[in-house]
Amino acid sequence: MKFLFPRSSRLRRGWEYDLVFRTGNRLKGQLVRLLFLEAPDGRTRVGFAVGKRWGKSHERNRGRRILKEGFRRLMPWMKEGMWVVASLRSGGMTAGAVEVYYDLARTLASRGMMVGEWPGSDWDCTGAGRKEEP
Repeated sequence: MKFLFPRSSRLRRGWEYDLVFRTGNRLKGQLVRLLFLEAPDGRTRVGFAVGKRWGKSHERNRGRRILKEGFRRLMPWMKEGMWVVASLRSGGMTAGAVEVYYDLARTLASRGMMVGEWPGSDWDCTGAGRKEEP
């Protein structure tokens, strides 16, 4: 299965981030922090925020790439109609991509943000319940 993460599934405008930060609900994992709200446009879109206090630009970019990879693998199974802004907690900045992915999956599943046929968190997607390519 190809895991796509098109530009249309990302939050891009400042007002979209502002709306999520000001009115969204908050959810904490061990390594990630999620802010989310019901999408005004009905589509699931994700944004990433890694603040300057977490390090130099190359460290923050690494954090963003790790978050993006985690969501790229989870997006096919996320419920429709949510805007999510994800950021890393202090432990997430030193964690690996696989650890962040599992924490993202656990945190999203705990709030019921994954669809029913989600096969569960599996970095290699070797599970029997994975989606087939159309």
